[in-house]
Amino acid sequence: MEQKNKKPKGRFTSVAVRPTAADHSFNLVVDIFLMVLLVIIAVPLWSTITLSFRPNDYIGNNLQGMFLAPWQWSNAAYKALLGNAGFVLAFGNSVKILIGGVVTALLLTIPLAYVLSIHTLPGRRYLNLLIIIPYVFNVGMIPSYLLVTNLGLIDKLAAVFLPGAISTYNCLIMRSFFEGIPNELKESARIDGATEIQVLMLVILPLSKAIIMTIGLFYGVSFWNDFFHAMLYLNNNQLQPLPILLRNILMASGMNEYVEVSAFGDAPIAAIKAASVFMSAIPMVIAYPFIQKYFTKGTLLGSVKG
Repeated sequence: MEQKNKKPKGRFTSVAVRPTAADHSFNLVVDIFLMVLLVIIAVPLWSTITLSFRPNDYIGNNLQGMFLAPWQWSNAAYKALLGNAGFVLAFGNSVKILIGGVVTALLLTIPLAYVLSIHTLPGRRYLNLLIIIPYVFNVGMIPSYLLVTNLGLIDKLAAVFLPGAISTYNCLIMRSFFEGIPNELKESARIDGATEIQVLMLVILPLSKAIIMTIGLFYGVSFWNDFFHAMLYLNNNQLQPLPILLRNILMASGMNEYVEVSAFGDAPIAAIKAASVFMSAIPMVIAYPFIQKYFTKGTLLGSVKG
């Protein structure tokens, strides 16, 4: 007679695995490493924040200033920045570059990546080669400047983001993501009479929120922090973005030239520099939590061909 407690064949039972001493040691090392890494990141950040709120009559070293009581903080640096027309204008120019750059880059990168993901496209191999060549070989600053000049983009905000509107790295990641989408979805739409634009808009894009958010974040960070192209192509002070203003403040204060910083009132120069650096990072800090859930998924799926 078969025993009732006998387990059926073909089924697996879960067995609890106890961590060994080596596992505990490894976890301890990882925890210590992460704590050290957290301190390395948090201490400069906290130092910048406390420095931006430091009053003008503060007497003490930087270490003591990091532990200054919150009721002793002063918002004079932030009042000086927000009340300065130059800072507000530069911040607005950076926002325009950010929005225009991200929208333009996505409008150009998405169709290009989709076209390159179609395996039946004639000459696809040569098109991929043409995309990779400028990624490997840089044309240089002088040819780029002559091209921007001939296009009439000097002293226009588009000169900051239009030359780099298509990144080869971002395009290849997005192409790999599109290749991972099942071809059956595309073929069924084509059989129903959909054009390639309709396939892209109605089938591909609704499934590509993760990669679009991820690539958009890459472009946004690049355009927001870009000061070299603005310094090269924008001669009008009314068009200078925030990175140029921050650079001028840092250089002026470092060379004891108070032409730039004197326009910000009586706030300490060090506090103005710290407040400007901190405020320049606010847009990216605000945007990142909303994109974080798409970031890892978009990067992983886009970097591995399905």
